[in-house]
Amino acid sequence: MQPYGTGPHPDGGVRTVAADRTGAVLAWVLERSHDASARQVPALIDAAARRLGLGGTHLYLADLQQVRLVALPQLAADRPGTREAAEADERVEALDIDGSLAGLAYRGQQVQVSRDRGTAWVPMVDGVERVGVLQATGPALDQRDVQTCRTLAALATLVVVSKSTHNDLLVVRGRSRPMTLQAELVWAFLPPRTIGTSQATSTALLEPAYDIGGDAFDHNFSDGLLHLTLLDAMGHDLASGGASAAGLAACRSTRRSGGTLADIATTIERTLQKWVPDRLMTGILARLDTHHGEFTWINCGHPPPLLIRDGHVVPAALERRAQLPFGLGFHAEAPPPPHRVRLQPRDRVLVYSDGVTEARSAAGDLFGEARLADTVIRSMASGATAPEALRRLVLDLLTHQDQRLYDDATILLTEWHPTP
Repeated sequence: MQPYGTGPHPDGGVRTVAADRTGAVLAWVLERSHDASARQVPALIDAAARRLGLGGTHLYLADLQQVRLVALPQLAADRPGTREAAEADERVEALDIDGSLAGLAYRGQQVQVSRDRGTAWVPMVDGVERVGVLQATGPALDQRDVQTCRTLAALATLVVVSKSTHNDLLVVRGRSRPMTLQAELVWAFLPPRTIGTSQATSTALLEPAYDIGGDAFDHNFSDGLLHLTLLDAMGHDLASGGASAAGLAACRSTRRSGGTLADIATTIERTLQKWVPDRLMTGILARLDTHHGEFTWINCGHPPPLLIRDGHVVPAALERRAQLPFGLGFHAEAPPPPHRVRLQPRDRVLVYSDGVTEARSAAGDLFGEARLADTVIRSMASGATAPEALRRLVLDLLTHQDQRLYDDATILLTEWHPTP
């Protein structure tokens, strides 16, 4: 291992040389990443790691349901025995997120180093969205090596994400089975599961991931505002997926044209009337002022959001008279009125579809609102991040209904954490 970062700090010292070399290697990766295919990216990162004195790397991406970490195939083009090395890399097993050191790095978003300090597992994070982990090896990884691994993981994440929109290898590696047509349609419209700034974080999950029908979510930051949408179209077929996709498109088009929540509700109503008639849809349309904490929302036939404050649900804090669902024509000319509350710092708003609370066990027990809130609260009280709290919630939900959901279950958790 090269002793980068050691020695005196004055100009021209070892530390400056190390920084120059690291910068040169990262520039080398960026230059070659432009025309590299997704299959070539792992070998490119591995080659960069070796130039920086590491033993090598592998890239693992989380699967769609965040149960496993799946290795990307590595061509190892700069090593002898390329075909043999590639075949060996193809056989690298997936790692359990809940039962491995790599999974611990993913769950907690903290670097994990093996006891012999020969392997480091480094989170790959795009903004605040968890993507996977980078495995780095070396004879004796020290603190400087770990920092190099962090930098390399950040660069690897940027390259992988930039290619994920147009390279099926990165999509297919994250799937454990084929996806239905309506699920493929909805996922194509969904944003990243987690977004965030220093002021607020929003994270969402949707199940059954491979067979969703009418549920969809959206979240987006714009000029100090966090826009939130959760839609639940009636049915579980392609028309349901089309209705929710059209609803998201109507929401985004109106929002980006400067429309209000009421305008969005009107556009969704008119869109359904024109293009997907006779299809009902419930929904929550919301907006959070991330500077002042004002939360504004419209509820069209949907379960009311929950307000979590200081580890407890504030009873009936966001319960208002629900308006009629979309699809009946009532909101085309007279949009529903918005409601407003002022949040306190660290407040969390939990929006969910009825497929969560109405999930029923084999014994007939409903999952229920109380269990929903309690699971999230306990997870976050134990130190879990919001994305991890929702991941655990979905695992509990699937266990409750024997790994088979009969209705879409969508959860959207927003936290306001303003900086002083």
